Amino acid sequence: MKQLIVLAMLAGLLAAPAVRAETAQQNRMKVCNEDAGKQQLAGDARKAFMSSCLSGKAEAKPTAVTPQQQRMKDCNAEAATKELKGDARKTFMSSCLSGKK
Repeated sequence: MKQLIVLAMLAGLLAAPAVRAETAQQNRMKVCNEDAGKQQLAGDARKAFMSSCLSGKAEAKPTAVTPQQQRMKDCNAEAATKELKGDARKTFMSSCLSGKK
């Protein structure tokens, strides 16, 4: 009988997923990691960014925009001024980003 109770308790523990709230540090790490990914940082630049971000200093320091990011921004603005939607926008963005405008 005791074995049956123990097995039932174990089954209940295994069936229920453990829900844990993220700590403030885990949340900050997640946000900083996402920001570094959006900026496509790698190597020493990523290390420096993560260090300053995790210490709370990253908000004050703007980062440089990569040429690909600038091209995306320019093409996106041009598509907006032309009021392109749907497939026409996709086609335009594809050609614009590849440099075939």
